[in-house]
Formats: sequence, structure tokens, C-alpha cells
Amino acid sequence: MNLYAKLRARAAAGRPIRIGMIGAGKFGSMYLSQAIRTPGIHILAIADLSPARAITNLQRIGWPRDRHEASSFEDARRTGSTFITEDWPAMITHPAIDLVIECTGNPAAAVEHCLASFAAGKDIINVTVEADAFCGPILARKAAEAGVVYSMAYGDQPALVCELVDWARACGFPVIAAGRGHKWLPAYSQSTPDTVWDHWGLTAAQAARGGLNPRMFNAFLDGSKPAIECAAIANATGLAVPEDGLAFPPGSVEDIPLLMRPRAEGGVLDGKGMVEVISSLRLDGTPIENDIRNGVWVTCEAETDYIAHCLEEYNVATDPSGRYMSAYKKWHLIGLELGVSVASVALRRESTGIATGLQADVAATAKRDLKAGELLDGEGGYTVFGKLVPAMASLHAGYLPLGLAHGVKLRHPVAQNTCLTWADVEIDTHTQAYLLRREMEQQFNAPAEHHRPDAARAQAMS
Repeated sequence: MNLYAKLRARAAAGRPIRIGMIGAGKFGSMYLSQAIRTPGIHILAIADLSPARAITNLQRIGWPRDRHEASSFEDARRTGSTFITEDWPAMITHPAIDLVIECTGNPAAAVEHCLASFAAGKDIINVTVEADAFCGPILARKAAEAGVVYSMAYGDQPALVCELVDWARACGFPVIAAGRGHKWLPAYSQSTPDTVWDHWGLTAAQAARGGLNPRMFNAFLDGSKPAIECAAIANATGLAVPEDGLAFPPGSVEDIPLLMRPRAEGGVLDGKGMVEVISSLRLDGTPIENDIRNGVWVTCEAETDYIAHCLEEYNVATDPSGRYMSAYKKWHLIGLELGVSVASVALRRESTGIATGLQADVAATAKRDLKAGELLDGEGGYTVFGKLVPAMASLHAGYLPLGLAHGVKLRHPVAQNTCLTWADVEIDTHTQAYLLRREMEQQFNAPAEHHRPDAARAQAMS
């Protein structure tokens, strides 16, 4: 609760946190718009495949021209401005850089950037949660071996959910469920970049004004991003994954304690200690008032009569039993909140979310009947969407992770809604992302139970 004071102290001492950012797209631009207003922060360099595009984005968010005209890393350090470059390896290894922020949105590239940061002894915040979804546990392990901090990005929903789960557990509450909201109908799983704005609630003109990428937003709409983020949440918190994938039950904020309890008690969960996503739309397409579409939530249990009575005495909204209550954050502000991760990692040496085990995976799943020879186009595209599955089931079946389902060719036809496997595709087996994923599979594929620490504790107390 004193990150701002620590940032001001760094500014007063003339020792700002010197940051190197890879990728200056939408998320990166949102953080950059705040970083220039935050004490103790110096964006020393931005590495982007298109420096011209990065400069255009800086102009869009209102950066003064003299803040991004440094001619070198040393010039940027001396003048307090920012050097824009295509040379991300030079940026990562430069001794002036304290912290790397990975903002590309490209999971294979993100893996390469993370591994390079570990090798250079640099802490890294991985905004590209797609990479964390398919190899987060081994990235966490390699970061620990390198003695650096690896972290998910605060502002994205997984880190915010991790914060709520940590709050509940630190208070002594077992966590029954946790997750995020979403605008969802079953038909959205077939959405493509051509149809995304029709469903999302924006006009094409609004999307263009904000520089919004239709593929990225379609990845949210078609269920891929909720699956990816829930995989990251499960792997970070130890919560389990629904056997049949996310259910997306519709509900309001007030409905959370009723929905997020075991099915045997009137809810939708397979059991206690799960991840799930709540839809802001009823199945007929009508919107739900006071929804949690843009927010995050956690459901906790009062384990004793005394605790349940305390909830009642302080007018806490619960389910009819008085045992289940929910806490939530109605909004997440994406890159505008990333400064919390920056300060936490750089000043406290604490991540804002990191995988602690392998609970979940996201399987590439056919959006339509696919033909042999077709080229998969990955997250948010025209060919596949991501389905959340238990990790051990995925490893046993050999499912192709969504994060590696881009630019690979199908060997034979795959029916709509079928999870693809490694055997279904021709894939480059020499990339760092592929090799790291296979290494993780070898390390984690021993038979293991789905750990539900909160559920096990609740059972032991009963």
C-alpha cells in the first residue's frame, strides 16, 4: 500500500526505474500514457518491429516529441527521454535497463523475449498472457533458476483475479471459485474478424479511432481470451478447471454467490475451488443489468456459523444459505493499471501473478469443418478458437495448444468443435516456443491429481 511513496523516493533520489518495452500497440500505449505521469519511471527504450508505428502511437497518446527523440540508449539515459529501436536483443541486454515489459501479443515471440530476459538477468512483466497460458509454469521455473522476477501484468484480468484470491486466502477464507466476466453467447465461438464489431458493441469507425485490432478483440469475443486468462489464473492459484470447459453462466453481480457454488447446492460448479466466467447476456441475447462483463470476482465460504453470522451482521450479500459471499472489481483498466506491476516487481521484487503449477491448458479447437492443407491462423482468427481444458487431460490427449496454432498446416480434415492434436498439424519443431512447450510437457506429465486446496480444506473441516 506504499508503492507510490516508494516511486516518489526513487524519483527524489534520481534513480528512476529504467524500463525497456517490447511492442507499443494498444496495451503498451495505454501504459505509456500513464508512465509519463508517474514519478520514478523512465521509459528508456521501446523496441518495435515498426518504429514509425510506435512513434505514431506515442503521438496519439500525447507524448511530447522531445520525449522520444533520443538517438541511442546512452542519449536516452542522459536526457531522460526514450530511444525507439527495432533491436530488442540490444535493449534487453543493455546494462541501463532494470525491467523489461513484453507487450507484443505474439506468444511465440513472447517466449523468446522472456528467455532472453532471463539469460540477461532482467526481470520481466509478460503482458502476452497467451504465452503464459501454454508454458507459464516452465517460464516461472526458469525465471526462478535465473534469479529474476517473472510476472503477469496487473490491469489484465488474471493478475486482478490473483489479487482477489490472495486477499481471500490471506483473510482465512477458502476460495470456492474465481474468474472474470464476459459478453458471451454460444454462437460467438464461430465469430471471425469480419463479424467481431457487430457483436462487440462498437462501430467500425470507433474501432478505427482507437486503433483497435479486430483479431485481438475477436479473440475475446470467441471465448479464446477468457480460456487463456482462466488457464493463467488456474495455474497461478491452483484452482481447478471445469472438465467440460467454461460454462459461461449468465448472471449479474448480485448473482455471483448463487451461481458460483457447487451444483449440488444450487450453483453451476463441478465442485469447490474452480475457475469460471460469467456472461453478461442471457441465452436469448438480452443484456443483464449490473453485469460483471468488464470485471473480476472471487467467491468465498464462511466455514463456521460464527463467520456466517458476522457476514449477516455486516449486511454482506450472500447466497440463501448465508455461507457464500463474493467480492469483485467491476472494471479492469488494462494497460492503464500496469504501473502496479512495474512498481511491485521493481521495488518489492514481487510478481503480480505467476504460475505455481500446471492445472490448465487451452486447446486449439476448430471453428468450422477444416480441410487438409489449410493453414491455421491462431487466436482470434478464422480457423480455431481456444477451449479451456484440464492440463493432464490435454497432455494425455496430445492437444495442440492455441498459442502454437498460428501458421501451421493441417495434415488432414478436422470437424467443427474438435480439439486439434499435435498429430493433426505440420509444425516447425525448432522454435524456442515449441521446444519450451515440449520441455514443459515432459516435466509436468506425471500423473497428478487436480489440486483444489480450498476444497480439500473445506472437506477436512466438515
